[in-house]
Amino acid sequence: MVRRTKAEAIATREALLDAAETTFFDNGVARTSLEQIARHAGMTRGAVYWHFKNKAALFHALIERVRMPFEELIEEVDKPARLDSPLETLRLVCHRGLARLEQPHICRVHSILLHRCEFFGDINPLEMQNRMAQECHDELYAQFHKAYEQHMLHPSLSPETATHLLQSTLGGLFHDWLRQPERFSLSEKGGALIDTLFQLMSPSSSCQPSSR
Repeated sequence: MVRRTKAEAIATREALLDAAETTFFDNGVARTSLEQIARHAGMTRGAVYWHFKNKAALFHALIERVRMPFEELIEEVDKPARLDSPLETLRLVCHRGLARLEQPHICRVHSILLHRCEFFGDINPLEMQNRMAQECHDELYAQFHKAYEQHMLHPSLSPETATHLLQSTLGGLFHDWLRQPERFSLSEKGGALIDTLFQLMSPSSSCQPSSR
């Protein structure tokens, strides 16, 4: 009985998050009430308050449900393959991450965060975006620093510049695609650009990227 109750609670929470994802995407976060979310899930507002303190707590839970820190992507790629090259690890992580972002519900949640969320109450979308970007930056830098120490990075590039180049490329790709996802495949077009960038970053590249 206890197990079934716990399973039902988990299922209820997931159904509420699914309803929030749909209503936030359709109406925007500020214009969506907890009553609308409960109604969309076929539940009462009391069920929402049982699982979430307020709309901000629900919104944060929605983001956390799809967020996969860069370090987890690195572990997911690196452990099975046991790669010796930090650059190859990063290249494969980028491919994995772009494919993940194409999943419909992950795409919707990021679209909510970037385009359908305003500042109000305890919700600060810019602070959340900055925190996620900083976490990504730190993980990228750590890998590029390893590549630099192992002489696997183009000699004209510093770890910081390489990090900025890759993060800017990823951010630009994702924002362009998110505006009109039907225009191109993020994993295919993005993957090709990522492969080209890593070729330019390798020590054997004849190009001379500026480290300034």
